[in-house]
Amino acid sequence: MNSEDSEENLETLQEYIDWCFDVIVMKKNQHACSPVKSETPSSKRSRPADSPETTLPTGKSFTDILDSIDKRLSSFDARLSLVEILHREFKSLRESLEFSQQQVETLAAKNASLRDSVKSLTENVTHLNEENKKIKETVIDLQARSMRDNLVFSGIPESAEEDAEATVKSFIKTYLKLPEDTVENICFERVHRLGAKKPGAPRPRPIVAKFGYFKQKEQVKSRGRELKGTDFSVNDQFPKEILERRKVLFPIRRSLIQKGSRAVIAVDRLYVDGRLYRDLSTTPWLY
Repeated sequence: MNSEDSEENLETLQEYIDWCFDVIVMKKNQHACSPVKSETPSSKRSRPADSPETTLPTGKSFTDILDSIDKRLSSFDARLSLVEILHREFKSLRESLEFSQQQVETLAAKNASLRDSVKSLTENVTHLNEENKKIKETVIDLQARSMRDNLVFSGIPESAEEDAEATVKSFIKTYLKLPEDTVENICFERVHRLGAKKPGAPRPRPIVAKFGYFKQKEQVKSRGRELKGTDFSVNDQFPKEILERRKVLFPIRRSLIQKGSRAVIAVDRLYVDGRLYRDLSTTPWLY
């Protein structure tokens, strides 16, 4: 029902109420001013229209107005029922939303807890990686220390039935030019060829000699300059990891020397003019 219909019905009802009031007042005045007369059937039929079916000034009967109002009230009841249904649906939706919000808050709390756990695990993994790196470096260092008395002789021809120790002593006397009595006094703990023999190999297997005394090892190593221009070489023995690091450092050392710097490689460290060379891209093992 729109506002115009409501105003129209209210005006009509107001007019009917006013009319009823006027009729009542007129009847009272008639009773007060004239003697009482008995009404005959004809007079009853001819009296003014004071029944509920009387037509109002608007042209509508009171019954029609009541029916219209009743219809409007029925429409209001239907709309009220719809509002109640919508209210229940809204209440249910709000409860569902509140439950969902609680679930979100619970999940957010769990997510925060998981995030803290992941952070803790990440920190533990980082710590373990650091510890693992330290342990690995410790093992490499121990291997290098166990090899500190070893020299690797490369390029010495290999024979079928050779005595590796006698071959090394003969090489030292012949190519490193140490006195015979000095060579005879050299004490070896062990001398052997590296790796398995491979028929048809282009180069002979290197010989590893473990000296009984570090000073004797250094004495033989110092004569390595005598091998310049030959196919022979004498070098310290290092673990595989250190050998790979030294391969990285040799070109850098050569470049620095060409620029006039004093560069020395000690095991897997490069010292330039007395300072340790550190570069994350080339010497990551130092970090």
